[in-house]
Amino acid sequence: MDYKKAGRYVVLGILFFLPVTFLLFLYPATHNYTPLDIVNEAVGDLQPFSSDLESDVLLKDHITVLGFFGSQPMTRVITASNLKELVYDKFKGFKRFQVVIVMPDGTQEAVSELKQEIASYEDIRFWHFVFGSPQDIRQLFNSLKAHMQLDAELGTDAVFIIDKDLNQRGRLDDRNDNELAKNKLVYGMYAYNCIEVAEIKNKMSEDMRILFTEYRQKRKGNFDSSTRRADDLNKNNEEN
Repeated sequence: MDYKKAGRYVVLGILFFLPVTFLLFLYPATHNYTPLDIVNEAVGDLQPFSSDLESDVLLKDHITVLGFFGSQPMTRVITASNLKELVYDKFKGFKRFQVVIVMPDGTQEAVSELKQEIASYEDIRFWHFVFGSPQDIRQLFNSLKAHMQLDAELGTDAVFIIDKDLNQRGRLDDRNDNELAKNKLVYGMYAYNCIEVAEIKNKMSEDMRILFTEYRQKRKGNFDSSTRRADDLNKNNEEN
């Protein structure tokens, strides 16, 4: 008996079946992950706003990253660049994904300059700028749940995740393991600061991935987990 040859087949068999076994263990878990929380409902849509596209830009039926760059958009080049490189470039191939930046009327020329700054010969057809009055911008922002306010120029470095049903997504409980162990007070994450690279890479990218997984499983009929809402967490806190 050729033990050397037999041993080679055993090693090859282990190398083949070990990854398959690992994937089989992982497969059931893909249907039981925790979906991304609904932190706020009934976000306003974009009917009052205009764009340079032939068709209307709307939030409904899209997975949207929504931002507000204010009347001096060139001061947010870093914000825009981080958003493009760490989020837009990663998810632009997903169906119904878009980035929408809300701008005050009269900033069209400055927006064209910003587009040239961030495009760098790449495809930004799923990145839209819409324009509206200060009143419409504030009304839209006030329909969101946020820990910050727009600045005097109607801008912020934070962006928001909006799902296809105009729900704002995020984290109702953003405590880390150490804070959970110490039973620290619950705090959420409703928006993502594009200046904080670690926050975008480690939290927002993961949250976007979870949301796309939810919709993919819904299309396949495999999604059977109810999404946690703010009132669910409040109810649990009261019971505890």
